[in-house]
Amino acid sequence: MKDNEQLNKLIGSLKIEKKGFWKKVVYELAKPRRRRIEVNLTKLDVYGNDGTTILVPGKVLGAGNLTKKITVAAFSFSTSAKKLIEASGGKAITISELLMSNKDGKDVVILT
Repeated sequence: MKDNEQLNKLIGSLKIEKKGFWKKVVYELAKPRRRRIEVNLTKLDVYGNDGTTILVPGKVLGAGNLTKKITVAAFSFSTSAKKLIEASGGKAITISELLMSNKDGKDVVILT
């Protein structure tokens, strides 16, 4: 089990969901910290379109620019990444918030 209590709670709540989408997210979040994904805003800009929801099972970093209005759900955000996402008209939310609003994971892109 992970040392991070917040991560343990998130993984536990996602395991309750029986959808394959959330199983993939649990698999990615359960990786060791050094193998968990870190994504820069430039990559989000490449893979996202206006109105897209992107899930990052790791951390979003503030390098690069974001020119599209996208919703980004991640385990954590750097301060600069959160500011730049909101400045572009998008939203930065937690994975738990995404789970509450979209139980099926429909129309969500997972960046791994």
